[in-house]
Amino acid sequence: MNFWDYLGNRHQQLLTDAFQHASAVFQCMVVATVIGVLIGVFTYRSEWAGNVATTATSTILTIPSLAMIGLLIPVVGLGVAPTVIALTLYGLLPIVRNAIVGLRGVDPSLVDAAKGIGMSRIARLFKVELPIAWPPILTGIRVSTQMLMGIAAIAAYASGPGLGNEIFRGIGSLGSKNAINQVLAGTLGIIILALLFDAAYVLIGRLTISRGIRV
Repeated sequence: MNFWDYLGNRHQQLLTDAFQHASAVFQCMVVATVIGVLIGVFTYRSEWAGNVATTATSTILTIPSLAMIGLLIPVVGLGVAPTVIALTLYGLLPIVRNAIVGLRGVDPSLVDAAKGIGMSRIARLFKVELPIAWPPILTGIRVSTQMLMGIAAIAAYASGPGLGNEIFRGIGSLGSKNAINQVLAGTLGIIILALLFDAAYVLIGRLTISRGIRV
């Protein structure tokens, strides 16, 4: 069976796996973005706190994904839970680092002007600082998403969802007639999803970043 015949016969399962893969990455990115931006907001004013936050999230990223999931399985079991926890933790570093850099890069005179017209600390954060820091934050989100697309394939090791199941089935049956087709289908599916997500982020950037900031 050639590759195209394999896709035709397995398209329903491949679409299901692709949807689960994309859904897992998207949901974990939402959680990682919220946590990462909050960490950035609470630490960017202090050099020490910012360094601790960056170092801690960098350390998490150095843990091999198989080891991370293997350590989580005894605690939370197989399936979705270890996948979500691992992906969320791995997605933090680029978001935290870019949030800190973006917030520190806001012109102090703009913050002082906002303070001068009576804006509260929360209002300055949401109306002045975060909108200006949004471009680097969005870049961090894009980088995290690309990383998680690949890492999510390891979720199959813990009976998690996604295209990694196709890859693992192919690797586990090397020598059979469809082994290469399975690995290739899973790999190409992940690449296509990564490109689609990145295109979506480009569109989000055009819609949410003001023209003045882009210039």
